[in-house]
Amino acid sequence: MNDYNGGYRPYNNGQSPYNTQEQPYINREQPYVNREYEQGYYNPQGVTNEYSYQPHAKKSSAGKKILTAFLAVLGVAAIGVTSIVGYKLVTGKNDPEPAGRQDKSANGVVKTDDDSSKVENAIDRSNLPTLEQLAAPADAMPIPDIIEKMSPSVVGISCITNKGIATGSGIVLSEDGYIITNAHVIKDAQSISVVLPPYYGEEGDTQDQLTFTATNVGKDTQTDLAVLKIEYDGLQKAEIGKSADVQVGELAIVIGNPLGLDLANTATSGIISAKDRTITVEDITMKVFQTDASINGGNSGGALINAYGQVVGITSAKVASAEVEGLGFAIPIDDALPIVSDLMAYGYVTGRPSLGITGADVTAAYSSYYGIPQGFLVRTVTPDSGAEKAGIQENDIIIAIDDTIVNGIVQLNAVKNEHAPGDTVTLTVYRNRKKLDVEVVLDESTGETVSQEEQPAEDNGYDRYNDYDYYYDPFNFFGGF
Repeated sequence: MNDYNGGYRPYNNGQSPYNTQEQPYINREQPYVNREYEQGYYNPQGVTNEYSYQPHAKKSSAGKKILTAFLAVLGVAAIGVTSIVGYKLVTGKNDPEPAGRQDKSANGVVKTDDDSSKVENAIDRSNLPTLEQLAAPADAMPIPDIIEKMSPSVVGISCITNKGIATGSGIVLSEDGYIITNAHVIKDAQSISVVLPPYYGEEGDTQDQLTFTATNVGKDTQTDLAVLKIEYDGLQKAEIGKSADVQVGELAIVIGNPLGLDLANTATSGIISAKDRTITVEDITMKVFQTDASINGGNSGGALINAYGQVVGITSAKVASAEVEGLGFAIPIDDALPIVSDLMAYGYVTGRPSLGITGADVTAAYSSYYGIPQGFLVRTVTPDSGAEKAGIQENDIIIAIDDTIVNGIVQLNAVKNEHAPGDTVTLTVYRNRKKLDVEVVLDESTGETVSQEEQPAEDNGYDRYNDYDYYYDPFNFFGGF
């Protein structure tokens, strides 16, 4: 074993292990906008498949601007008044003998107050505890011990996609090579590799010698979880804690690979900022922990660790904004384990309902331009699925499910997921300028059978509706619906 402070010995005096001329890196986030890197500053290795949670910005109203101006004027006036009063107090004008400051005896000797009691009661600030010490319970492990314990259980993930190389993090689930990560980390991966930390190598070993080809055992985009497998015995399994026991304000440590594998096994610390947050990222709604421990691109799939060196969450998303600091999110481990168990046993999550279709959202812009209703445009229908048996066709637009209006995949899945396999749902579809109801018996999902596809450049999926030779109201068949 050796230790390079949690990182790896660089290739060829610091050169990247990849040929960037032949294999470009993906940069979906583009977090850096200045050009200081061209002047010798650190240039991060690769980039990542990353979820960035971006809440809607609030617009300031005219009323708020007026109130701000009023408060500013009021503040200036207050400062002026305070200055006058302060001047009088300092010069002693209008206050020849300020009470409580001094006392003169009959012979003119000035008496001062005895402050010895105040000195005795003063707070000793010479040895104040740190934030981490305040956030950790009395029986907590020291942070260096936590990092030493958990670093061997956090690995790097490297994926080759059709756009380049993407990196992320993973957590060791078993000694024989099962690893958990985020589904979005391996999105569009043509091949996946797991890079072990230097703990498993000898001095002088390179990343190539610690890199192993990984098999995708199963992934679930709905919960953003995936399980990988490498052929390696003797991994150090991460100790799993209970996210139900986590309290807001307690210590949180994140270990992962920010900005690529050159900074592998980076540890950051903070607190649990909130529990039971609900966020929506790329049409996926997740219940997560919020933490101010630094989470950067490449940390996805890494470990959120408590004060006892136990994994309580899987880092999944961050807020990508120049105006925001200290907002990161992690999937609670209690929610992740049942999903992981199904993925390891079956390759998919059991008990999930499926319509058996893929497609794309009809947005408000497309709806207005092509004169078609908003909804979910069916692109493919799975053979022998409930949708095919019910007569759902390619190019149908699903506008409602069980009388709930559908504007896209989010609303469609929200209602569908309230049912179980074998239940019957009623889909309202728009076909040939007419509205019709279709009853569909839900199947059990054995994978990603309902997804939002990217539209090919040569066929945006909506041009087929652009051949109408007259204007009409696409909603005139809907009545009171």
